[in-house]
Amino acid sequence: MTPDYWLRQAGKPLYPELEWNQPEHKARAGKLLIAGGTGYAFAAPANAYGDALAAGIGTAKVLLPNSMQKTVEHLFPEAEFAPSTPSGSFASSGLAPLLDLATWANGVLLPGDIGRSSETSVMLESFLEKYQGQVTITKDMADFFSDNPLPVLHRPETLLVLAMGQLRRLSSSAKFSRAFTSEMGLVALVDTLHEFTKRFAPYIITKHQGNYVVAVSGQVSTTPIKTDAPIWRIPTAATSSVWWLQNPTRPFQALTTAIYSLNLLNK
Repeated sequence: MTPDYWLRQAGKPLYPELEWNQPEHKARAGKLLIAGGTGYAFAAPANAYGDALAAGIGTAKVLLPNSMQKTVEHLFPEAEFAPSTPSGSFASSGLAPLLDLATWANGVLLPGDIGRSSETSVMLESFLEKYQGQVTITKDMADFFSDNPLPVLHRPETLLVLAMGQLRRLSSSAKFSRAFTSEMGLVALVDTLHEFTKRFAPYIITKHQGNYVVAVSGQVSTTPIKTDAPIWRIPTAATSSVWWLQNPTRPFQALTTAIYSLNLLNK
């Protein structure tokens, strides 16, 4: 018997009214800030920008370290720049412009290519502490918090799009009593995510055994993957960010519908 907290989405959306009501005009479709990049690596924020446009965002801005300004300002005119460390990632003084642009936006996406600077890590922790709005985190940006989860464990309005290995490290670092493993069945994963997201604040999206899995405050949805792809976290995070900021009071429904929409885009 399927528990009442587990909803399955297959041939049709669980929440069709969200699809019907997605804004058609840019002015009503929300504002998303995408921040990431280091040195000459900006594929993650650039790809996230394209994925957000495909998902229906109204306006998106991208914040990159100024270490890459000369390289990308003509290739990527939508980009803005913040101070960088000698290694090319965000410096601590990049916090002010990040917070300023985040105040403009309805949501923030941190998609990765962030480097390994401890200064950047501290800056990101300060950002999560000071900013009160929606934040979506994925790829190597999520690795900061998989290994050091305190900044996100009790932070509301936080979505983590994680591979199973990242989810395992997050739960281990959080000293959660149950383990996430690549060998566990889908039923066990759903049950464990139910318990994890009842205890901790972040929303979780992961991929396991041919399904996308969404978990929000104890509710879980699974959606069979139409077309599997090795690069899945950035499009999933970008699409989910857009649907969530367009439906801020219904995060579970929004993220579940985002996955259905993503399947349509990947056909």
